[in-house]
Amino acid sequence: MGSDLSSCHDAVSATIYNLTMTDNDPTPVTVVLTIDARGLACPLPVLRLRKALTGRPSGVVVELLATDRAAARDVPAFCAGAGHRLVSTHDEDGMLRFVIRRA
Repeated sequence: MGSDLSSCHDAVSATIYNLTMTDNDPTPVTVVLTIDARGLACPLPVLRLRKALTGRPSGVVVELLATDRAAARDVPAFCAGAGHRLVSTHDEDGMLRFVIRRA
């Protein structure tokens, strides 16, 4: 992950909306930001996620969409290393959808 994050700043595709979902937790989760990393190869999905979480308050929930199969390994490892909570992971016809709560 030695890439320069400033070069990806303008390329982050984000949509603000509310989506209430629950996954193995009785507390509803409201996603406030979706990061569209579909079509991007490793390590860009995780870099986009890290960039989106930086500066956001603790507890904010973001969603990452990715088609790179390496994200299935990389996103949980990133969350574990950074202390973020991986709320859910779904594979929807080749598109991976991750919901993450910032530490």
